[in-house]
Amino acid sequence: MNVEQQATALRPFAPAPVDVEQAEAALIEHYPRLVRLGYLVLPPALGRHRRVLTAHALVQRALPRNRSAAASGPAVPSPRDAEGCPDDPGYAYVRQRVLRAALRAGRPRGRWQLPRPGQLPPLLPQVWGLRLFPRSGGADELALDQALAALSGPGRAAYVLRELELPTGRDVRELLAAAGVGDPDAALAEADRVYAPAGSRDASLLESVEFDPCSLQARPTDLMRRRQHTRAALAAAAAAVVCGTLLGLPGESWGPDGAAAPPYAQNASARQALDPARLAMAADAAWKRADRPGFAAWPARGPRTGDRQLLRRALAVWARPGRSVQVTATPGTAAGPAAGPPQLLYAGEVDSAVVVLLYDGLRVVRYAEARSGDTRSAALDFARTDAADTGTATALVVSRTDGNVRYLTAPWVDSAAVRDLLQPTGAAQPLHRDSDGLTDAVPSPAATSDCHGWTALQFGDHLVTDLGELLPARLTAGSPTAPHDVDGGKERAGWAHTACHLASVRGQGVRSVNSWQFATQVLPGAAGSAEWFCTRAETWRGAGSRVLAQFQAPGTRAGAPGAVVARAEDSPACGAREPHVLAGALWKSASGSWYALAAGGGNVSSVAASGGVSGSALGPLLAVPAKPGAQAQLTARLTDGTRITPLR
Repeated sequence: MNVEQQATALRPFAPAPVDVEQAEAALIEHYPRLVRLGYLVLPPALGRHRRVLTAHALVQRALPRNRSAAASGPAVPSPRDAEGCPDDPGYAYVRQRVLRAALRAGRPRGRWQLPRPGQLPPLLPQVWGLRLFPRSGGADELALDQALAALSGPGRAAYVLRELELPTGRDVRELLAAAGVGDPDAALAEADRVYAPAGSRDASLLESVEFDPCSLQARPTDLMRRRQHTRAALAAAAAAVVCGTLLGLPGESWGPDGAAAPPYAQNASARQALDPARLAMAADAAWKRADRPGFAAWPARGPRTGDRQLLRRALAVWARPGRSVQVTATPGTAAGPAAGPPQLLYAGEVDSAVVVLLYDGLRVVRYAEARSGDTRSAALDFARTDAADTGTATALVVSRTDGNVRYLTAPWVDSAAVRDLLQPTGAAQPLHRDSDGLTDAVPSPAATSDCHGWTALQFGDHLVTDLGELLPARLTAGSPTAPHDVDGGKERAGWAHTACHLASVRGQGVRSVNSWQFATQVLPGAAGSAEWFCTRAETWRGAGSRVLAQFQAPGTRAGAPGAVVARAEDSPACGAREPHVLAGALWKSASGSWYALAAGGGNVSSVAASGGVSGSALGPLLAVPAKPGAQAQLTARLTDGTRITPLR
């Protein structure tokens, strides 16, 4: 047994309710794993296209309806076990709901019996005009698929759970019973009779692309039938337009607009915002004289900054996006027109598109149209940039193609390099930029669901990463009162254990993420020293922050995700307003003894535990003997006497 296997085993204090936020975080983080589970348990008779859509629908509808659901797991998640299955109460709860729904969808019903909720066609997602199915595997995958098709729903579930989720038959039996299976023993016996091909020596055949409903191929549906349906739909739409026009003719049937001008009136500010001749352009050296360099100090760059027709189209689409325009906006970002003439940041051809970047003082807007000259369809992306500075205005995403990203860097960025956050000792690889500051294509960590590597960009002293939005998120380290750029091997090693958790904040409008090592604790029994981290993601809109407390055991390999022992949303903990935190967990030593561990950060003068575990200590650390599954309530005092409770 290696050091990593025998060093630690975290367990929760006791079962506790799982709230909506915890279940949602687990669903987002483990979405591909949950969809694969649902796809494999659903009956093959549905067909691969409907199984794919139904599996996604079951997972997306697996959140609890109320603010709190019945306990389905521990209050504080543990690290991944030897089988690689997330031991997380939120994940366990969502997994049970997905399994129950998939089994319900496979149960037969009588001739006159109404379909159960799990047997109805999925409301969302819906795909029109395409049929989706996983990629084809080899002969071994085909043989296993045929063997699974011959099993009953419970038997198929037992086989899948044992291969992908749970290490022992007892765990599988308990989960099947909780999911409503009447005879779990018969299901396990049925799964035991499956002859599975040898497959890979490194992973189960069920982990291959043949059974991955998140990696799909697309083919068209029946084109002739679609044409007939389209003609009928067009005729119905034309009739609806005629009726609507006739109904809208009389007087004030739609209601008066008060003091507003008639619809045909022109507003002077709105007209100026559509005039490319009035676009603001900063001087090339404006950033050197600015009090706080931000996007307002970016000069206009790109080979087509003088193309009036292109700029006019971009401004017009921004003001009045048509139905064919794909519009996206980060959470909390208004997608309306500019109040006046915006500032031009970039205009030029990038990959297969023509891109225009604009800035109105509060938002950055990216307009893109086809490079071929087809202007009938376009894309419009909005992102908030409130109070951006040199650290958060280092770059903008210009292009996303085939999982790769190209950035336009700020004029003050004097060097660019690429790092893998999971390789803290690896050297940064230089990133080429052209004369306008446009980088070469870089792999995006937001384009994949796994975490074999996490790409970050080193722009000068600032470290940033792509989270699927126009602005990359800045990564920092240190105390909440004085976060700074990630520098040195120790801070990069801490980020190596945190990087994979960034997947839970993709697409949330994140401005910056700070990783704070708030405590180092010497473990009982000379087991070495553990590290406690608090990671806080803050957004451009101010609300929606997310906080994670992590426990990192000694001897863990570089790049292994830290064990998340607590999480919170919209909490000021570990931030500038409340620069302190308290977290705890049960820990099992190599000798088999259990201890209740607690650690505080930020002027914590004492820690105490009560309930199933009793003890106290001066200072920010506590370690007392405990029993497996013990329930404890933690409290701490700051140096000024303020009482704080654990992060939740």
